[in-house]
Amino acid sequence: MSFQQGLSGLNSSAKQLDSIGNNVANASTVGFKQSQTQFADAYAASLSGGGSLQTGSGSRVAAIAQQFSQGTVSTTNNPLDTAISGAGFFRLTDPNGAIFYSRNGQFHEDKNGYIVNSLGHNVTGYEAVGGVVSQVQPPVALQISALDKSNPPKVTSTATVGVNLSSTELGISNTATPFNPLTSTTYNKSTALALYDSAGASHVASLYFQRQPLAAFTVAAAPAPTTTTVSFASTAGLAVGNTLTLPNGGGAGVPSTVTITALTATTATYSPATVAAVAADSITTNAGSNTWNVFLTVDGTSVPNVAPATAMTTMVFGNSGALTSPAAAVTTGTMPWTGGATITVDLTQSTQYAGTFNVNSLTQNGYAAGTLSGYSTGADGIILGRYTNGQTQALGQMLLTNFSNPQGLQPVGNNEWVETVAAGILGPLPPGTSGRGVLQSSAVEDSNVDLTAELVNMIVAQRMYQANAQTIKAQDQVLQTIVNLK
Repeated sequence: MSFQQGLSGLNSSAKQLDSIGNNVANASTVGFKQSQTQFADAYAASLSGGGSLQTGSGSRVAAIAQQFSQGTVSTTNNPLDTAISGAGFFRLTDPNGAIFYSRNGQFHEDKNGYIVNSLGHNVTGYEAVGGVVSQVQPPVALQISALDKSNPPKVTSTATVGVNLSSTELGISNTATPFNPLTSTTYNKSTALALYDSAGASHVASLYFQRQPLAAFTVAAAPAPTTTTVSFASTAGLAVGNTLTLPNGGGAGVPSTVTITALTATTATYSPATVAAVAADSITTNAGSNTWNVFLTVDGTSVPNVAPATAMTTMVFGNSGALTSPAAAVTTGTMPWTGGATITVDLTQSTQYAGTFNVNSLTQNGYAAGTLSGYSTGADGIILGRYTNGQTQALGQMLLTNFSNPQGLQPVGNNEWVETVAAGILGPLPPGTSGRGVLQSSAVEDSNVDLTAELVNMIVAQRMYQANAQTIKAQDQVLQTIVNLK
């Protein structure tokens, strides 16, 4: 019996050393899961039992159980390398349709654009059509197709312009001084943005803001000659430094322009004094009102395509500086390009506060054609393509398959497993759902082998092997003594 016990111990220790050696050999293998040798004691069958006097028959290896603990995640330079943080396995298929599972996320594109591992097995997941991932479909082999390599242009249909128009700007009469984009004195401020036609060609759109002056002040009593004041029903909107144009002042019917030096609620003091009588009439000023004309040109052509003095729209602000009109986006005229259509421009984020002219938002929804410049995988498994036109688009979604008993999987080498009945498959689902881990792009999961611990285990297994060999040696000596009895 002692020979059997010692032999079983030798076999068990040898199996443990095999397992440890395999772990050590794969300490640098991406996605590898270390194995643990699990032992059980053995008893010889006895018809009469034996009770407490029964002696065991040694040990046996009950299982070589892989340990699916998380490995360290390391970054790489390959955007398709993908690490799993948490539970789950990549679902792979070979050309014959056989299904494999792996934790090794070292992937690349093959010649047909399929995402594969080093064996050429396809990564499966949900495909995307037009940048939209549909999760109501069976998993398919993920492919970055020729259509995914380019991003078609989009014609501009909407634009958002949010500006702060300074409340201290002077008014410019569009009647007296018609707007001309080539003459800076006919508008206060301007800004520009790019628009795109249906072919993706870029066009320069310029917006010009022209503040309208206050309405003329009508006085019942004309200012007397050589006076320096004029009375109004209200001086609201006027400011020191504004000019007043006094009709028939200065003699010979020539208007006199004076500058306001002081204000009260109803009186404006100005300089210089008029030198002739001023008739009772309306007095005009360059003080700015709360009304701004907005003009639009595209590649130098006015939109709408009529006289340049025609504004695209008019903005009106309240005394607090908030926009009161238009309350919604406005529609432009037809764009001056082939097949051009109208565009809606949202100005509702604009304000009229004291301070400088600022452009707070300037966006539009069109873009030129682009080509695929790179991609990355999100935590949810969605492969996002980046294009040279600044756009992004979903190209597909990787899935993770989980198992109720991962140790029931059958290892087949090459860091892959196949399903067995004992594994209890839970099906492929998007990462981050139903207990599945999340993904990290440009990274891989390292082997979970603790090399230091394995070397210690190797020493222990070696000593156990030696100890079992000693039991055989001792039994041999006992038998030798019996044989030598006379």
